[in-house]
Parts: sequence; structure tokens; C-alpha cells
Amino acid sequence: MKNSFISGLGGFLCISLLAYLNSFDESNLWLIPPFGASMVLVMSVHESPLAHPKNVFFGHVISALSGVIVYATFGFSYLSVGFGVGLAIFAMMLTKTVHPPAGANPIIAILGAKELGFVLLPVALGAAFIVLFAIFYNKLMKRKYFTFQDLKK
Repeated sequence: MKNSFISGLGGFLCISLLAYLNSFDESNLWLIPPFGASMVLVMSVHESPLAHPKNVFFGHVISALSGVIVYATFGFSYLSVGFGVGLAIFAMMLTKTVHPPAGANPIIAILGAKELGFVLLPVALGAAFIVLFAIFYNKLMKRKYFTFQDLKK
């Protein structure tokens, strides 16, 4: 029960902070739906490899970039949406940065006709915010998540 409360509180705080940042300038949307799913991983199964900071950050960036590239090359079609997701899965697996919530980013990019700026904001900056929040919050709550010593392994 305590761990469930700590996880839920962390998700509430982080997404609320992103929504607050978003309220200043809606043209630079800080929130995308996959971030809610990322919070589930970094708060509730924080020791999973799928919740590891490099997976969260690079999974989101690689997937968003896949969608932007596919849209720029092929435009919108049912095949391009499928190809964007397939390319994202391929690239995340190749780079060992699989993060399931990021699989939605190509769909958002292609349906929304997003350009390269989408990869930076909201995706890269939002994912970095989530990672930094998760490191800080999980450490504060004395839960194992990620330490910089993990980089040495």
C-alpha cells in the first residue's frame, strides 16, 4: 500500500509539473500521452530495464525521430503510420533502448504532421524531465532506480 501511494504521488507530481510548464506556452506542448505511460514504468516498476533512464530518454527520442522521418518522406497513410512504429521498434531494439510507451510517438508525429522540432520539444526535453524527476524522487523515497555508478557497469 505504501509503495503504491509513493508511486502514485510521484506520477501525480511529475505530470502536474509538466502540465504547469505546458500552461505557459501551448504552442510548445510539454505533454504527450506516452509520458503518462512512462511514469507508470519509472514509478511502479522502477527497477525494470524498460524504465532505465537511457531507455526512457533515447526510446522516446528515437521513436519520435522515426515518426518525423517517415512523415517527411512518405506523408500520411495507413502504411506510413505502421512503418513509423515498425521503424521505431527496430531502432530501439538495435540501440538497446526499448521503452514501450515511446512506441506511440511515431503515431503522434505522423498523425500530427510533426516536424523535427517535435523531437526536441516536447519529446527530448519532456523525457529528460521525467528521467531527472525519477532519479531525484526515487532517491528521496529511498527506492532503487538509477545511480550514476550504474554507468560504470
